[in-house]
Amino acid sequence: AGVPSPTGAQTTQLLVQPPWTPAVLWDRVTLTCQGSGTAGATTWYKDGQRWGQNRRNSFTLTESGTYTCDRPGGGLSPPVTVLNDQLVLQVPARTLLEGDTVTLCCRA
Repeated sequence: AGVPSPTGAQTTQLLVQPPWTPAVLWDRVTLTCQGSGTAGATTWYKDGQRWGQNRRNSFTLTESGTYTCDRPGGGLSPPVTVLNDQLVLQVPARTLLEGDTVTLCCRA
């Protein structure tokens, strides 16, 4: 049954398409909730509030805000912020470490 996660570890992740952060609404952003928890029981939160009764694992956003997803057994994902700003400086939506070469993207 796999290796148990350390206490407090987040196994639920939010994948962002296109893979840039912060995400911008005019990119037609798709969020996908992934992880080891129960796939059919995804709970979504927008700006800290339970967001509808959406059990789907993936959907395209129509509103800006900060999104997280939760799965039984997998916990709450790190947040993803989606902006509706006119000018945004983006970085790749992955973990960045000191010393990495990073492409910045200025979007207008």
